[in-house]
Amino acid sequence: MEQYGQIISLVVIFGAFYLLMIRPQQKRQKEHMALIASLEEGDRVITIGGVFGTVRTIDGDRVGLEVAPGVIVEFDRSAVASKEQS
Repeated sequence: MEQYGQIISLVVIFGAFYLLMIRPQQKRQKEHMALIASLEEGDRVITIGGVFGTVRTIDGDRVGLEVAPGVIVEFDRSAVASKEQS
């Protein structure tokens, strides 16, 4: 009988771990992939390093951000953290 109690408690711990840690991380990852896929020229974005810029070029996995007038810096597409709210 004691063995069943240990097995049940392990299942409960794994279930709680999944619901509290793994599932929310998967949701954030899906949202980030959707954000990266939806990037268009002219979007105002923020990188994971805190750089604000406007998307000027998109070339495969690279994004050219204009961070100042006439200054375009290339970033990996996955370095975009969010779009700036208009």
